[in-house]
Amino acid sequence: MSRFRNAIASRDAHILTLRAACGVLLLSCAALWWGWSQAPKDLTIHNPPDLRSGSTRKWWEVPPSSVYAFSFYIWQQLNAWHTNGEADYRRQIHALTPFFSADCKILLENEYLTRLNRQELKGRVRSVSEIPGRGYSEQSVSMLGRDTWVARLDLVVKEFYAGEPIRDVFVRYPLRVIRADTDPELNAFGLQIDCFEGTPQRLEVPEDPEDKP
Repeated sequence: MSRFRNAIASRDAHILTLRAACGVLLLSCAALWWGWSQAPKDLTIHNPPDLRSGSTRKWWEVPPSSVYAFSFYIWQQLNAWHTNGEADYRRQIHALTPFFSADCKILLENEYLTRLNRQELKGRVRSVSEIPGRGYSEQSVSMLGRDTWVARLDLVVKEFYAGEPIRDVFVRYPLRVIRADTDPELNAFGLQIDCFEGTPQRLEVPEDPEDKP
């Protein structure tokens, strides 16, 4: 009789062990499912423009060339006033809101109101472009921290009023750029312009002899 009791007790202990193992497996599966559900569905990878030699980098690293390209593209769009600066400038600020920090957007809106009150926008057409020969270089972007950069854009600023040129100058814009992985649906770059890291500077660019007639 004792032998049968020992066999039954051993069986019950084995069943209890199996139930405990099943419980641990269920908890592990639940934890793995939760971790999988919280993983990001999309990752933004910044690749250098020339991939002929290959590239190995951590996925969160942003190369200086990407910072410069982002800064130039957004700043050029901000200053694209095709018909009337009074309407175009305000529309561009609103349309590009996801690409500017909150403080920078306030600064741009205040600048808009200031220029509006000075009658510096109505009827104006404006554009910016890179100064020939002064595109991206290693000196164009400085890294202030893992998530902060300064992009220096050397641009030609042109403005027209009633078809007549009223401004044609060279300006260096030192733009502060920060990481902003907040809403990839509105900002796929994962970067924002935090306005100026210093005062924009007027540049004197020597005339290229080859451009002379």
